[in-house]
Amino acid sequence: MMFQTRLDSRFIQRLMLIGGGFLLVFACMFAFSKTLSAHGYINDPASRAIQCKNGLNTNCGPIVYEPQSLEGPKGFPAAGPPDGKIASAGLAGFAPLDQQSATRWNKVSMKSGTNNFTWIFTARHATTSYRYFITKPDWNPNAPLTRAQFDLTPFCTINGNGQQPPATLTQTCNVPQRDGYHVILGVWDIADTQNAWYIVIDAQFGPGDNIAPTAPTNLAVSNVGTTTATLTWGASTDNIAVTGYEVYNGVNVIATVPANQTSANLTNLLAGTTYNLAVKAFDASGNRSPLSNSVQFTTTKLPVDVTPPTNPTGLHVMGTPTSTSVTLMWNASTDDSGIAGYRIYNGNTVIATVTGTATEKVVTGLSPNTQYTFTVRAYDPANNESGNSNAVTVSTADGPSATPWAPNTAYAVNALVSYNGKVYKCIQNHTSLPGWEPGNVPALWQLQP
Repeated sequence: MMFQTRLDSRFIQRLMLIGGGFLLVFACMFAFSKTLSAHGYINDPASRAIQCKNGLNTNCGPIVYEPQSLEGPKGFPAAGPPDGKIASAGLAGFAPLDQQSATRWNKVSMKSGTNNFTWIFTARHATTSYRYFITKPDWNPNAPLTRAQFDLTPFCTINGNGQQPPATLTQTCNVPQRDGYHVILGVWDIADTQNAWYIVIDAQFGPGDNIAPTAPTNLAVSNVGTTTATLTWGASTDNIAVTGYEVYNGVNVIATVPANQTSANLTNLLAGTTYNLAVKAFDASGNRSPLSNSVQFTTTKLPVDVTPPTNPTGLHVMGTPTSTSVTLMWNASTDDSGIAGYRIYNGNTVIATVTGTATEKVVTGLSPNTQYTFTVRAYDPANNESGNSNAVTVSTADGPSATPWAPNTAYAVNALVSYNGKVYKCIQNHTSLPGWEPGNVPALWQLQP
């Protein structure tokens, strides 16, 4: 009987250890999943954030650079962003989106009934659902967006089935009857993280507007440079209001500006290239004017440069080489057109590059206990390359004791592994899985110098 009791006790202890191990693996998987953020936004009808990026909404803050990043806790309406911070997904950096009044935001024209909603995903993720909410008929457009402002039963729910969406996804929903200005909230619920995306659309419901603005007039070009030019034109008119202007190169829109701007400073044009541009006006209903008159111009050609930079000098090693890296420094080259960068050679093979005028580089990815002979060459914007600098020969140190990384292996904190010629240290206990290679998972592995 005593033997049986001891056996039962040992069996229970083993079960507890095994259960604890599974919980640890699950925790690591959860932590890893959080590093794989998905990103996306509603592009049509144009959301508040994408209208900020396109310049139709102004004074929006940093959302203009990343309209795809409105990520917050999932579980709306029981959980999720707090009231008054729904449009920013509760992110302080995007707080300007939470400003709310009847006139603060540009509106897209919509009709009740069947509508398409098009998402663009810059990083896709397994999806639980897509849900759409709309403000109540008697909401107050001059008060903050709160749950009390919305009908908390989604008017449209589309099951994601735990699958990753395509890069572009269009969904058809039946929008309830509304009049005037309302806000639609699209919620993208992620299946394997604790987060969701919160995208608001400022919509104007009312009689359909099918009258296009008048065509812009007197389009002219000035300040033509190598990659830049300035366009100006006369303003268009509309039966309701002009929302903005689009600059066309053939059928492609290359710039968009708001209605209060009748000029565009074009950048990133190609040198020595002929352009034939025109402008259209558009209104909140998406009506577009006829094209303005066109202007043709040719950007300035880059001068032909066949002269290489001077050779770098004084190449030397800084500090003590590690087992996988060495720091090199040299004296700058000169060139009539400026220095575009440097290439670092081991023999005749380029093993590292420097963009710009920096004259120092940490060369990584080297093999332990190996001799290298380095030279440096400068190159200019025309890709003319200098001759070699002086050569330096250096040997890397002996490497740490590291085993090759393998999947389905338990790793403890501070364990060293090698992967693709580099050494990594484990910074979180876990059992590896395919796809969790050290170079892909900075939450689990730290590259060693």
